[in-house]
Parts: sequence; C-alpha cells; structure tokens
Amino acid sequence: MKLLVVGVLAAAFVAQAVGALLPHVPLLLAATAGSLAAEGMLYRWQRGVVSLFAKSHADVTVRHVLRDLLLVVGLLRLGEQHRETVYAPLVAGLLAFYGLHWAIQAVSVLVRRTRTLPVVTRNIDASALRLTPAPPVLLRRPGPRLAAFGLPATAGLLATAATDAPVYGAAGLALSLTAALAGLVALLLRLPPGRRPAGEREVLDWFEAWLAEYRPTVGLYFSGGASSAYQANMWLEPLARLDGRPLIVLRERFMVQRIAATDIPVVCLPKVSTLMSLEHSTLRVLLHPSNSGKTSQVLRIPTIKHAFVNHGESDKLSSCNPYAKAYDEVWVAGPAARERYALAEVGVEDKDVVEIGRPQLEAVRPYAGPPAAGAFTTVLYAPTWEGWDGNPGNTSVVEAGENLVRALLADPGVRLLYKPHPLTGSVDPRAGAADLRIRELVRAANRERGGPRPGAAAAAEPARRAAELDRLTAAGFRSAADQVERMLRGAAPEPGRAGAVARATAAWEEAYWAALPEWEHQVVTDARPPLYSCFNRADLLISDVSSVISDFLASGKPYAVANTSGLAEDGFRKSFPTVAAATVLTPDAAGVADLLDLVRHPERDTLAGERAALALRLLGPAEPPSQERFAGAVRELCAAAGEHRARMERRLAAELPLPGPRRGQTAPRPATATPERPGRG
Repeated sequence: MKLLVVGVLAAAFVAQAVGALLPHVPLLLAATAGSLAAEGMLYRWQRGVVSLFAKSHADVTVRHVLRDLLLVVGLLRLGEQHRETVYAPLVAGLLAFYGLHWAIQAVSVLVRRTRTLPVVTRNIDASALRLTPAPPVLLRRPGPRLAAFGLPATAGLLATAATDAPVYGAAGLALSLTAALAGLVALLLRLPPGRRPAGEREVLDWFEAWLAEYRPTVGLYFSGGASSAYQANMWLEPLARLDGRPLIVLRERFMVQRIAATDIPVVCLPKVSTLMSLEHSTLRVLLHPSNSGKTSQVLRIPTIKHAFVNHGESDKLSSCNPYAKAYDEVWVAGPAARERYALAEVGVEDKDVVEIGRPQLEAVRPYAGPPAAGAFTTVLYAPTWEGWDGNPGNTSVVEAGENLVRALLADPGVRLLYKPHPLTGSVDPRAGAADLRIRELVRAANRERGGPRPGAAAAAEPARRAAELDRLTAAGFRSAADQVERMLRGAAPEPGRAGAVARATAAWEEAYWAALPEWEHQVVTDARPPLYSCFNRADLLISDVSSVISDFLASGKPYAVANTSGLAEDGFRKSFPTVAAATVLTPDAAGVADLLDLVRHPERDTLAGERAALALRLLGPAEPPSQERFAGAVRELCAAAGEHRARMERRLAAELPLPGPRRGQTAPRPATATPERPGRG
C-alpha cells in the first residue's frame, strides 16, 4: 500500500510536468487531481510515509510549491506571449499566499514558545497562570495548514488552465489569501502580554508558592521513554495509600499524560534548574522505580533522601544494578533480593537494603484449587522481552514461544491467555516476528475451535463499564489540546474520585472476562486488563526469568519457566533462584502435557511446599501486610531526612564550616524543616 501511494504521487508529478511542458490540458488537470488525491491518502492512511518524505526534504510544503509551480508553467505555456501579463497577477497572488504561509509559521513558533512553560502540571489548579485553550491545529501544523488553505488557490488555477479564464484563479487565490490572513491575525492576537500564559519567572514563583502550600512529604520520581510508563504506574496505588501528601515528579513533558489515572498531584520539571527548587520544599523522600540518565540530576539534592524501589524483581542482572549504590536505600521485596545484592558485590551495603514486600500484589488472589471437572484449564503465557544485552535466555519468544503455544493449543481442554511484554521486538526483530506468528497461531486455533458465546447483554456490558471508567479517568481533552490546555482542563480531581475509579475498574474487569467465551483463546496486549487480573484468571503461568514469576508466586499457583539459556536444568535452577519451585520447560515444549496433568491433579503437585517457601524468600512474610511495611519504610526514611536537615541547619546557625559555593557564587538559602512530627509519611 505504501509503495502504491508513493508510486501514484510520483507518477502524478511526472505527468503534471509533462502536461505543463507540452502543454496538454487534460493531462495537466488529471495529473494535478491525482496528485491531490494521493496527498489525501498519505495523510489519511500512510502517516509514516509523510514522515519519510519530510526526512528526505520533500515535505508537504515542497510538494505543494512544486504542484502550484507546474500549474503556473502550464498556464504560461498555454497562453500566447501577450497573455503572460494577464497571468502575472495570479503569480503575484500565489507568491503572496506563500509569504503569508511562512509568516503564519513564524508567528506560530512564537506562540508555541509562549505556551511552553517551565513546569507542566496535572491534578493541580494552575488557572492563575492565565492558561488558555490551544490555537486551532491548522495554525500549528504547517503541512495540514498549507494543504487546507492552499486548496482554493490550486483549484482556481486548475479551473483557469481548463477554461483560460483568469477569474477562477483570482477567486481561488482570494479565498486562500483571506484564510491565511485570518489565521495570521488570530495568532498575532495571542502574543500581547495580557493574552498569553504567564512567563517563566512568574510560573516558577507560582510553583514555589504551590509547593509551600501543598507541603509534599514523599514523591515518586520518574524519567523514561514512552513505553516505560508502566514502571511508574505500578507504584501509583501504593503511593496514594500512604499518609501525608504524595507527589509525582516527572522529567519528560509527554510522560504527564502517560501516567495512569491518579488523584496524586503530578509535576513535570524538564530543566535541572527548575528541579532544584525541590531542595527548598518540604519534600523529604523520593522513590525511584527505575534508573535513567536524569536520575543523577535529582540525586544532587542533599535535603531529600532517595530510595530505589525498582519496577519488579527477578534474577536478572538488572535487579542488582551497580547504579543502586547511588541511592540512600534500596527497597526490595524479600530476603532473596538482599542476598542477590550481597552476592553481586555492586557496592550496595546490607544496612541500606530494606525489605518491604510488594504492596502491588494485594490485587492477586490466592490459589483456590484446580480447575473444576469439565472446565477449561486456563494457561497464561507471559514471556518477557529480549532485553538490551542479546542474551538468548532473556525471552522464550524467539526459541520456544511457538513450540509452547502449539503444544498448549493442541490440548482441547486448554484455554490460552497470551500476554507478551510491551517491549517485545523493540530490540530484536526476531522477537517481534515470533510474536506475530504466535498471535496468528492463536487466531487460527480460535477459528478451528468455535463454541457458544455469551448473550448480547453480557457482550455489551464491557463497553458500558468502559464508558463509565473513561468518564472517571479521561481528562476530556480535545485532540488538538496542547500542554497548556491540558493543564487548564486537568485541575484538581473531585473528592472521592480514586475510590470511584477503583470500583469502576473492578466492575470493568469482571464484565470483560464474563463477556469472553470460556473456550476462546485470548491475546491480551492492551493496558486493560492488567497482568494481575490475568493472574487471577489463570490456573498456570508459563513465563521467563523475570519479575512476572516472582509476582505470580503470591497466588500460590503452579508455574513453569522456559529454559532458553543453553544451561542444563540443574545449572539453570542454581543460576536463577526464582526457578527453584518451577517446572522447567525445554525449548521444544516436550514437558507441556505432563505439566497440564499436574495442574489438573494437584495431588501430583510436589512443588506446592517449595512455592510457599520461595514466596516467603522472594516476597517476604504475609504479616504485617506489604503496604504497612512500605508505609513504615517511608516514615523511617522521612524521619532520617528530617534529622539530616535539622543537623545541617544547626551547623548553619552555629556558623560551622560546610561545603560552600565556588567563589563568586551565592550560597543557596537553607531548606526549611517541616514542623510535622518526624514519623509522618
């Protein structure tokens, strides 16, 4: 399809050039119309090709200028010599239109700069910053604007070429000039000081005042790519259940809208200088679910204690990264992670490791027995992604995925849930290709199986529940909204919204599963339902060495791990402690039948006791609950941060020597200690 559209566009330009130079009116008209149609197809169905053209310096402006230039050449070739003076005003009008187009683009850049604030917020009332809705999208995007505003001019020139009547070209140019002039005026009216958002200094003063009023105590710090938002999202609910006033601190502007629905205030501080304003706030602790290049910037703030909480735990090297020694504390789930850091010898001292469990796992329901007689055995295959290091043992998708899925689909009593990692194929194209083949295997199996489906009411219920959930969680932005408009619309949520969202989410999940046929295999790739919801529906998990199996242990259900590492089974188990209570599957999936028999007959399950012991090692004790241990760790680190601030202030008050600024710099003002009791989190 891409090649067809590109070919049509290229052929249209060639034909237009031939029609203009011969001259040949029918060919010129047909080629121009074909060129415009191909342009529309590009923007409607092939946006990737539009980007490719732009990278090749053949963007929409170049194409539009070329199209109009060929029309002008055709007009000059069609008329007699004395007719050139008749068409000269049309050429002048066309040049004026392009001049207005470039003027609009220059002013739109100025408007965009006035609307690029140093702080981006969500769940905060920022109306004091004179926020306004965004300009129309046509005035902000040069490609669509030129296509829309220039269409009357192109149509008029086409009509003139067909009839040799300049009046049509003049009328089309007049419409295009009017539209362009109106757009320019609309943008210019946004530039006066009273009609644009607050300037940088005013925004920073407002932000410092907001921090002083809100008085945050603990925050979640996150920086990453677009596909990594799940790493922060998994900590939103535990953070929201803490006492005190939590805060989410981001560094990338696009990430503000990728954070899941939450009532916690969200601030994005792209610049390091703005980030440093947190030093003088009441914020005591920042939690870090991932490492990034920008993490080192916030670690410079001496008044805040930093804890690395990770976004899951596994036996991979990434779960004992040497970067962890940069934090004040490393919070892990259970004793196994503590041992992992000790064995890795990456510089993390044992006294800085705190076991808090996994507060997210409260959503995982415990084992309730084998599948009922006659019911389908639900198997969740949730492989991880290929990772950055090229280790073939990272993911089973490439070497074992298709074999495992075929073996599972061959059992008529199995219902498969396939949930690949969101990053599958992002590094190794082979993983992406294998993932697509697995999905096709699932679709083919469903076509061959067939069976009864839930009634119309049950099938319609997920959409109704989703609409209710979207009403609670969607910010109601129009598609053309920019960051400033989203800040305006995304003010503080209504009280009680978090509870309503939790209830609506649970209702949607129940409706989602109830609407699916019991016999039908599923490929689950959307954000909803989440992984833990799949845990609750599964009788068995098959995965790789990853945090997925650690979390699944909270259910007490059987699990299997695919061994694509090249190690013998004994070496595989010794190298990866999370495999200790698993059934190990080879890449050829030879053990799948025996594994399914074990799940259906729990009396043959010899690993149940080992799973319970391993869960204790990996996730820590069930009592006190993980959320309580998490909250206690927050309180203790907040208290340590408060004590550190107090010591520094006493040294300043006593004029004792402290590391100071370089000569010629002004020392920063001391951070104000919070008057709250030290134990509050």
